Amino acid sequence: MEKLLRLPEIAAMTGLPENTLRFWRHQGTGPRSARLGRRVVYRERDVIDWIDQQFD
Repeated sequence: MEKLLRLPEIAAMTGLPENTLRFWRHQGTGPRSARLGRRVVYRERDVIDWIDQQFD
């Protein structure tokens, strides 16, 4: 199973503020995310792919 990350972990990985990541999620940009119940989660692979795309 793919490792699922929460918002604080993504912020720590990227150095971006949590509020920026929340805003981007609302805008439909940033790493792909999903809602599991009340939790917002990110697949680790999606976050890494998104980071890699920033260098293109």
